[in-house]
Amino acid sequence: MRTTPAAVTTDAVLLLAPRINETGLQLRTAAGRRGLRAYTARSWQAPQELLGSAGPVHVYGGPLFGDAVGRALGLALLEPPADWLAELPKELTGRRVASTTLAEARRLRRPAFVKPPADKAFAARVYPDGTALPGPELLDDDTPVLVSEVVRFRREYRLFVLDGSVRAASRYAVDGELSVAPLGADGADVLAFAADVLAASRAASGPALPSAVVVDLGATDGGWAVVEANAAWASGGYAADPDGVLDVVLRSAGPLAQLPPADRSFLRDLPEVVR
Repeated sequence: MRTTPAAVTTDAVLLLAPRINETGLQLRTAAGRRGLRAYTARSWQAPQELLGSAGPVHVYGGPLFGDAVGRALGLALLEPPADWLAELPKELTGRRVASTTLAEARRLRRPAFVKPPADKAFAARVYPDGTALPGPELLDDDTPVLVSEVVRFRREYRLFVLDGSVRAASRYAVDGELSVAPLGADGADVLAFAADVLAASRAASGPALPSAVVVDLGATDGGWAVVEANAAWASGGYAADPDGVLDVVLRSAGPLAQLPPADRSFLRDLPEVVR
């Protein structure tokens, strides 16, 4: 799975969120081994010393941090399309998945797993019906959501993908509980199923993914299924190889001026932040 590290200029900076997590610490170490400067932000603003930096700036942190610093630093933050999971064929998802609005989801009168496609606007979990979802006084009716049939994932795995190839991977859950470990005995099956999923996303008629992304897969009682896809710059690495994770993170959140044309449709819409 390991390949030669992606080429990055040695004057590049990896900016980490103030509340640095375990993955951030690992990425800081991995960046140092490559001669890259790692900078932990002191606040939820773009550091003054990095504004207009001569070298490229990359970022790792949650969606709130990306939104806070992205526009000021001229970053291109890549994320999968909100409807990517819903557009996959059922043989890959193992269940029916719909991309809809919160207003429509509130009309559900059956149990369903409901989540925001990208941000954590509300808890992603199984809801007994739509009446248990946040009301319009909390979230707008047009808030996008994914609604899926309830399925039990026995084991879940996170894959960091760059240019259609898996650079790093880790198990992160067993029977819905956090359980971090290498791929282990499931490794060959995980990677084989991942190849099918990534091939479907490369197909002309398939739902596409950005060049750098995280894809989560799981084993169910009926076989393998896609859990979801996430932005690599905001995803935990668990037990995945930090060097492989760094390869994907650097591409997923770097200078807008260096963005490959094929990735332009996957840009996160960044807000204007008033200091």
